[in-house]
Amino acid sequence: MGNSDRLLGGLMLLTSLSIFSYYTIWTLATPFFPPTAAIHQYFPDREWAVRIPAAALLFFMAAIGSLISLALINQARKERAKTR
Repeated sequence: MGNSDRLLGGLMLLTSLSIFSYYTIWTLATPFFPPTAAIHQYFPDREWAVRIPAAALLFFMAAIGSLISLALINQARKERAKTR
C-alpha cells in the first residue's frame, strides 16, 4: 500500500506540475511572440485562458457548496431524530 500511495502521489504531483507549466507558458510567454509564431499552434485561443479557470472555479465552488449543504442536512436529520 505504501508504494502505491507514493507512486500515486508522485503521478499527481507530476500531472499538476505539467498542467501548471503549460498554463503558465500559455498565459505569460505567448503574448511576447508574434501572432505568426509556431508556438501559438500548441495553445488554444487566449480567451480560453480566462474561461477555463473561471469554469473550474464555479464548478469547485458549487461542489463545495453542495457538500456543505449535504453535511448540514444530515446533521439536522440526526439532531431531529435524537429529539424524537
